[in-house]
Amino acid sequence: MKIDFTKKLIGILLVSMLLLTGCGVFQGEQTLEQLDAPPEETTLTEDLDTISDELTGADGEEEIEEGIEDGVEEDDSEGDSEGEDPMNSSDTVSRVLYLLDNNGLVVPYEVELPTPASKEVAKQVLEYLVKDGPVTGMLPTGFEAVLPAGTEIMDLNLEPNGTLVVNVSEDFQTYQPEEEQQILEAMTYTLTQFENVERIKLWINGVEQNEMPVNGTPVSQGYSRENGINVHQSEGIDLMESEATTLYFPMQAEDESVYYVPITQHVEKDKINEYESIVQALLNGPSFDLPLQNYINTGSHLTQAPVMQDGTLSLTFNENILTNSEKSILADEVMRSLVLTLTEQEGIEAVEVSVENHEQVVNESGQPYTAPVSKEMVVPTDSI
Repeated sequence: MKIDFTKKLIGILLVSMLLLTGCGVFQGEQTLEQLDAPPEETTLTEDLDTISDELTGADGEEEIEEGIEDGVEEDDSEGDSEGEDPMNSSDTVSRVLYLLDNNGLVVPYEVELPTPASKEVAKQVLEYLVKDGPVTGMLPTGFEAVLPAGTEIMDLNLEPNGTLVVNVSEDFQTYQPEEEQQILEAMTYTLTQFENVERIKLWINGVEQNEMPVNGTPVSQGYSRENGINVHQSEGIDLMESEATTLYFPMQAEDESVYYVPITQHVEKDKINEYESIVQALLNGPSFDLPLQNYINTGSHLTQAPVMQDGTLSLTFNENILTNSEKSILADEVMRSLVLTLTEQEGIEAVEVSVENHEQVVNESGQPYTAPVSKEMVVPTDSI
């Protein structure tokens, strides 16, 4: 009887051990499945390298057919049903168009555009740069579109290196020689507002262009913001000791609204603190005559060297920078000009302004600047 009891006890123990071992394996498999769970899908604007080979065109260029709001989409109109409105959404999206003002300068202007049903955002903004096109009813007094009337945006292809190939119709070639630089700058700055576009290349009716068709501006290497906008060569500036920098200056439109003009000019860089040279260039004004309002008081200057820390550039001025010293008011145009200019510099995300002998600076509405100011915080509702 003892032997039988012992055998039964051993049998029970063996079964228990097997059950426990099986449970351990099951839990382990569940944990591995959790660790191996696929990551969230990466969007186009986060990483161009993740674009599927299925989106690669016959020429090896990326034809983007699906994306997010700020992505660049290729024309898929052939797949639309006949008569379908490609902009049938009642929603709108804010876009920046680079237009021509009555001084012949290329300037940014923010508009609300219909959200394209197929999300062809890059093609859409180009279509709104065409004279006599859909932008006509939106143009403020004194502004005009830059692309020749009748220009058709045939298709767009985004290459993995951030180059956007723009294929336009032959009507594009009907502009005047003196308009060529303005057209290049307007197209480049309008399209590079999308974070995955670094430069543009031009094709006409499917043929790659090594130079612009009318005045022969070289474009074989593409065109980017590094080429500048409203470029002006400053007199008396040593090009070897300076750097091309884009500065933003306020101007008043015919309807008395204020807009900001980007001017690329060479600025002599301080070898110790390059940001100080840029601020001084703003205080001095543009290097050529512009109908600017007097937005910075005479005698304004930095009292300390600019300090850069964690993406914020801190500036300290004397009291002359203020519009109203008693109330510590800094003109909105001054703050916007500083922020728009300095956030163009790599690494600067926001600007903090202090004034000697003033505990806090306020804007023209009396609201204190309690935190560093980013570009998004100073852009007006109608323009940049």
